[in-house]
Amino acid sequence: MDGVHRTVCAFIPSALLAVLLTTAPAVAESWPSRPVKLILTLGPGSGADIGSRLLADRLTKKWNQPIVIENRPGGDGIVAINAFVSAQDDHTLLFAPSSSFIGHPYLHDNLPYKASDLAPIARVSNTVVAISVPADLPARTLGDVLDLARAKPGQLNWAGLTGALDIIFEGWLKSVGVDIKKVPYRNPVEAANDLAAGRVQLYESAYAIARPQVQAGKIRVLAVTNTARASAIPDIPTVAEAGQPALTMDGLVGLFGPPTMPIDLRGRIAADIKAVMDTDPVIKERLISTAQLPNPGGPAELAKSIDEQRTVLAKAAKDLGIGAK
Repeated sequence: MDGVHRTVCAFIPSALLAVLLTTAPAVAESWPSRPVKLILTLGPGSGADIGSRLLADRLTKKWNQPIVIENRPGGDGIVAINAFVSAQDDHTLLFAPSSSFIGHPYLHDNLPYKASDLAPIARVSNTVVAISVPADLPARTLGDVLDLARAKPGQLNWAGLTGALDIIFEGWLKSVGVDIKKVPYRNPVEAANDLAAGRVQLYESAYAIARPQVQAGKIRVLAVTNTARASAIPDIPTVAEAGQPALTMDGLVGLFGPPTMPIDLRGRIAADIKAVMDTDPVIKERLISTAQLPNPGGPAELAKSIDEQRTVLAKAAKDLGIGAK
């Protein structure tokens, strides 16, 4: 029994577990027996939304069942997660970036769900996350930004929303000893627009959010937080290459099911996703063109990737003096 299976089984009563293990192969073979719903933590047009719709189109044909996309943005991802957990249905799945939930224990009291409510099914892609500045800011590297911040303490601002990326970014600022003030935003596009106008001087976001202003020549991307360079912007270094490895964080996007979903079924769904991603060049081209890196993997690979991110996040939270609530 693998680590992911043990984690899930720990939360299932023994009698129910025995039934699930006995019937798992049959369930895996017969699933889906009706329409499948994918609940998203982000709105239409986001990278995760585009990826989910590409997969839904291909998997509908493979599974001979319709797949419905339901966008439930808001509440720092909690709105969508609540809808998913409340369904208690193996035909209702959660399609989300890990950043939608791994920061929750540090940001919210009395969360209405447990981490064990999200059983990993498949790793899908890594969203390209960019660190950008206004085009007219005299800084072409992250090192230049730090030099500028030290020369003008407290005079620079960074646009922040909420979640794991903000915790890591703020932890990094503290670790390098610079005073850059956070300006909170609720809308990522508004933050990108204010960056372009010079009202804030630094912004970490999905590259897709910044790209229109980049193409308009109003924003300059300094680095990506991903572990590898993005083929959409191959000349932009990773934060590790830029000398700031503490900022490394992939925009991990994955698929999750209820904890009662058998591991055999989760593995089969992951295999189906990987098969269509590996064999359909349109999916790869479309993901890359929308600043995403195809990265299909199974339940264990998704769980491992999330655990690694939680370790990075825990260190940043500790540096900031933030404990899990």
